[in-house]
Amino acid sequence: MKSPKVLIINQPFDNVTGGGITLSNLFKDYPKEKLAVVCSGYLINENTNFEACSKYYQIGHKEHRWKFPFNLFKRKYFSGEVQKPKAIVDQTPSDKPNLKSSLRLSFINKVFYPTLEFLGLYHNSSIQELSPELCAWLDEFSPDILYAQASSRNSILFCIQVQYYLDKPLVFHMMDDWASMVKTEGIFGKYWFRRIEKDFQTLFEKSSVLLSISDLMAKEYKERYKKEFFTFHNPIDVEFWNKNRKSKSKLESPAILLYAGRVGTGIDSSLQEVAAAIEIVNETTDYEIQFALQTAEAPKWIRNYSHTKHNPYVEYDELPRIFSEADFLILPYDFDEKGLSFIRLSMPTKASEYLASGTPVIVFSPKSTAVVDYVEKHQCGMTVLENDAEILASKIKELMDNDQMRLDLVKRGVEVAEKYHSQDEVSKRFQELISSLN
Repeated sequence: MKSPKVLIINQPFDNVTGGGITLSNLFKDYPKEKLAVVCSGYLINENTNFEACSKYYQIGHKEHRWKFPFNLFKRKYFSGEVQKPKAIVDQTPSDKPNLKSSLRLSFINKVFYPTLEFLGLYHNSSIQELSPELCAWLDEFSPDILYAQASSRNSILFCIQVQYYLDKPLVFHMMDDWASMVKTEGIFGKYWFRRIEKDFQTLFEKSSVLLSISDLMAKEYKERYKKEFFTFHNPIDVEFWNKNRKSKSKLESPAILLYAGRVGTGIDSSLQEVAAAIEIVNETTDYEIQFALQTAEAPKWIRNYSHTKHNPYVEYDELPRIFSEADFLILPYDFDEKGLSFIRLSMPTKASEYLASGTPVIVFSPKSTAVVDYVEKHQCGMTVLENDAEILASKIKELMDNDQMRLDLVKRGVEVAEKYHSQDEVSKRFQELISSLN
């Protein structure tokens, strides 16, 4: 099978973000010289993988311009090709991080962006377009196929611009239903939601193939947009994720309930509820159990829970060991309307990694989410569908009491991972799809 040249839009290769991990696994063993990435400067950082792909164009001030007066608060990013991680330090004209730059960043994230969203200005506060330099770079690479992800209105419009300029088949992959969150953004949220829906319709019309991240998303998007979506969730190297697997007929003391991943929108309040449930288990039973957070930073609320701890950073290659050493793995999602609108149709990247690890999986989430739909369909995890720490605590205790239930969940989880998420099979199917468009 001949591999076409693929231009990837809006997402670099990495082992940190859901989009980057999924991208890396879908393009496993793809010829490096046949890949190129064009994406925003803030996405290219120390986590960017230059081994999977070495040809990157960083969208900067020549392609992305903030309108007045918003440009007064934003620094200029470098525009052009970056070929190695060292080039990342030249993204901005700033010197080494200091208190002033930290305060400025805090102001932008906590005041600037929320204010723009509330006033309905965020989605029209900047312009992104193809510069002559970017067009020359695109012409030089001359891709056969375009693959894109998008997580903002600007990134949607940019996909459309690149497709229009190159006039090549476009494969668009939706990772989160982020547009539904726009409805909750201030006084003009519903207006911008309608505008973005029209932008999506334009993008989908220009796409040759549409991909979703979950079966539930594919089903609902077919109803919403009248388009066929094919599901491609994160494929994994099953042997890598279960290489440390142990047969755990008995629990350690203390038992470890582990969450690994990001904190923030759609997750943070449910994590606190998990911490509260762990306190209840320790206070009302003879079990000793600890809630471990494998996250980039420790949330501020962690100090309020004596049985919750934050684990230090580990390299990606260490995660299979961390997962297998835990007694339970948990996938928690918020129950509030704003958080639910963001994550409802998404399948977390770590879901397939959890299932392959050989550790029982607990899903703490509203029933309407894609992850609950998937886990209940395949019976590969315990689901807790009510936002109640007492109920969650009782379910955790039930699983701790029942050795056979834990072993059955482990067996079924590994079976599902091998059958539906094997990297060799899924990546092969994905790359065959890409090649068929050439």
